[in-house]
Amino acid sequence: MTRDPAGLCKKLQLDFKDPKLFVMALTHRSAGNGNNERLEFLGDSVLGFVIAKKLFEKFPDASEGVLSRLRANLVNQGVLAEVARENEIGDYLILGSGELKSGGYRRDSILSDALEAIIGALLVDQGINASQNWVLKVFADRINSLSLDDWQKDPKTRLQEFMQSRKLDLPEYNLLSMTGAAHAQTFRVECRIPLASEPSIGEGASRKKAEQTAAENMLKQLKL
Repeated sequence: MTRDPAGLCKKLQLDFKDPKLFVMALTHRSAGNGNNERLEFLGDSVLGFVIAKKLFEKFPDASEGVLSRLRANLVNQGVLAEVARENEIGDYLILGSGELKSGGYRRDSILSDALEAIIGALLVDQGINASQNWVLKVFADRINSLSLDDWQKDPKTRLQEFMQSRKLDLPEYNLLSMTGAAHAQTFRVECRIPLASEPSIGEGASRKKAEQTAAENMLKQLKL
């Protein structure tokens, strides 16, 4: 721990009844028992709910699929790590010696987990209203800048962001075949993800186009 957690608590405009909960939220498992894993589990659920509810209210005409994509734009490891960096949370993390030496305070996974753990700690300390209000404040600029155009990304990007938002392995694309003359080839690609028992298949005039088609078919398979 490089800085006093009380300083971060003040910076985040939080006032914990039980300061030990806040310290626990900053404690990575590499530091031993009393770490933030359970609080992170709780905060992850709260964050998903709060963001989903806000998007539901902000975009009353958006379909379930669009709302899921918009949520994936906000609730993913990369964005959570950005929010943590903006608030200098990494400077206050409590890490084991190994993680400290390897620069764990800069790692996206550790930063995003700590942010979710803070949300979970706030829920335990003060209830759902306090945690909801803080999430909406921290994510206000990002939520306000969202538009329905944000989901209109290429299928591979959308599928990747969906997987990242659930902290799962990224899609795997495998070339199955390449047929036809050099000037008129057809590529056949499969897409595999942990959430689907069967791969999706895509074909195209290039491997890139085939991968995009396979990703689009996987999104349809997931009903996104």
